[in-house]
Amino acid sequence: MTLTEAAAQADELAQSGSERELATLRQQWDDEVEAAARSGDYRERAVAYRAIGQFRFRQKLELLRRGLEDDSPAVRGSALVSVQQLSKGSPGLVNSMRPLLHTIASTDSNQAVRRLAIVCLRNGSPQRETIVLLNGLAEDDDEEPELRKTARAVAADLKKRAAAKP
Repeated sequence: MTLTEAAAQADELAQSGSERELATLRQQWDDEVEAAARSGDYRERAVAYRAIGQFRFRQKLELLRRGLEDDSPAVRGSALVSVQQLSKGSPGLVNSMRPLLHTIASTDSNQAVRRLAIVCLRNGSPQRETIVLLNGLAEDDDEEPELRKTARAVAADLKKRAAAKP
């Protein structure tokens, strides 16, 4: 079985609530995920960072942070997909990485990576500086239309959540 196949199996186990089986699979693949994340081949690193989310590896957050700073857009994108997956219903992860996510959303050289960072911000707490940043991106005519649309939607969602708080 490849890491990609094991990660897909882990994702299925997590979705079905099979925590014991997922924990066993995590234990079996822990070293392989670490090794792949340190590979010289960006494709192997991308698979590893995507696998972190599929395995629900919450103890690999520092490794995930390194993936967000990788030279390869594919690796940064895979790491962001994992951040998004791990932060569903748990804003702590996004909140702890908020400055880095703001930087990626604002300045990354890859538009798809920037949009993924914006989508990740949706799972964080509705903080004012994030809403201001997203509104700025949404209103900037120099930004590509898809990025502006994504920023506008996430900002609106965060504003709605902020208004709903007591």
